[in-house]
Amino acid sequence: MSQHGMVSSSQPLASQIGLSILQAGGNAVDACIAVAAALNVTEPCSTGIGGDCFCLYYDAETKQVSGLNGSGRSPADLTIDGVRAFHANDTAAGVQDALKDNRIPLHSIHTVTVPGAAAGWCDAMDKWGTMTMAQVLAPAVALAEDGFPVHTVAAHWWGEPGAMSLLTDSKNPGGAAFLIDGKRAPKAGELMRNPDLAQTFRKLAAHGKAGFYEGEVASAIVSTARKLGSKLTEDDLKSHTSTFPEPISVNYHGVDVWEIPPNGQGLTALLALNILQAIGLDKLEERGSAQYFHTLIEAMRLAFADTRWYIADPDVTHVPAKELLSPAYATSRAALFDPAKANVDVQKGSPTSQSNTVSFCAVDSAGNACSFINSNYHGFGTGVVPVGCGFTLQNRGAGFSLLPSHPNKLEPRKRPYHTIIPGLATKNGELYCPFSVMGGFMQPQGHVQVIVGMVDYGLDPQTALDCARFCIASGESGGDVAIENSVGESVIAELRAMGHRITVVSGHARAVCGRGQIIRRTEQGVLIAGSDGRADGCAVGLAIKPATTK
Repeated sequence: MSQHGMVSSSQPLASQIGLSILQAGGNAVDACIAVAAALNVTEPCSTGIGGDCFCLYYDAETKQVSGLNGSGRSPADLTIDGVRAFHANDTAAGVQDALKDNRIPLHSIHTVTVPGAAAGWCDAMDKWGTMTMAQVLAPAVALAEDGFPVHTVAAHWWGEPGAMSLLTDSKNPGGAAFLIDGKRAPKAGELMRNPDLAQTFRKLAAHGKAGFYEGEVASAIVSTARKLGSKLTEDDLKSHTSTFPEPISVNYHGVDVWEIPPNGQGLTALLALNILQAIGLDKLEERGSAQYFHTLIEAMRLAFADTRWYIADPDVTHVPAKELLSPAYATSRAALFDPAKANVDVQKGSPTSQSNTVSFCAVDSAGNACSFINSNYHGFGTGVVPVGCGFTLQNRGAGFSLLPSHPNKLEPRKRPYHTIIPGLATKNGELYCPFSVMGGFMQPQGHVQVIVGMVDYGLDPQTALDCARFCIASGESGGDVAIENSVGESVIAELRAMGHRITVVSGHARAVCGRGQIIRRTEQGVLIAGSDGRADGCAVGLAIKPATTK
């Protein structure tokens, strides 16, 4: 708890770096960019400057919530037919199955979209920050050059066999930057350095976006990717821009919950909350009961049935967000809810008349708040490392559909369906909390579960995060449900009897249920934070008010 500022992230060193920025007089955005860079160093198996970012910002003076979409677009020369032709004779495991399912294979070089994070960091700083890029990147530069001890959970995912196969591939010489002696992943407690990444950060600090999207870094990205068959060009990089969309929101039992609009999947969380209100979740007596889980799972199924079809790049395809979030539509979808039976064959409605990620948040002494999320998508993304740069290229293009009739179909210079979503809540115009739950399609499900926990059941942030969670792992309306082993056997048996296909997860497998961060602000101005125990991180607060916060 603190009165003067708070940072919460999935890595202790990153949280401390964010706090040092607040102590030096920086604001919530300054702190979040510093944390983003530090996490690129300490948890590259989840995030990096070769990925994308999104953020929501609450201005304490104006009481306004603003958003940034820092997601990248597909290459101008990439087409559905081109992807299918490239992989036509590919015998690697899962490739042909993905194509039959109208998906780009998960680690195909054609999943590389333009990395949007670097521009997102710069644009967020230009619009809301108070420090220079050099100031906020300096701690991460030092961390990368001097070295850092790898924490337990990060070490596990760093050394995961799939990740190691990508980093040690002979066609990926840059992968050695993430290995000890160029051969193996670091173990928990072992020191790791990444001087190449430090140099990339220095270029960004000195030259802004041009230091990444033009010059040596851009050339390395394009050269490395094209050697593997990518259609990415330097013009694709130079043409990239972030956007500042108007956030979307719903009022859930007196709290306004804010999300970034599509191409992100925040719409899924808001639709599910509307459906829960229409069903009447607040009438449930026992949190954690089979009926509780059943109701939330079914609301998520109904929401995913719509959003997995309709969410796409709004600059290219019409997305009926307003219609999907109308109370009347929520009522019509809630009518499909059966309190005694799972509906595993939900069809999309007609509203128009795991992924690995890091999320973190900060609140400064002035009451400004930032919820920020940054991701490679799946682990190290493609695992492809531009030589001499110290970061991996994301595989976010795996979010596209190869079905020509799909709104989210692959098209040139288009942003894919995006899983990463920051969250923020206000109440009567005042900050309630920045929050997030990272982890692929888990993210809107996590948003719903922690908001319901805090708003309907009065849980504090840490308790809301610690409670057992479920995840429709595939993000499909009819998908199997992963549920944590701390849920009682009788509850699981009852859910199965209702027709839910349940997989019980424990240990590191609980990662499918996400990892979250929350900073709640009370009416007295006290900050109460929680950091998910499923990750390495922690929440840290300022003991003394900084001299200035702009």
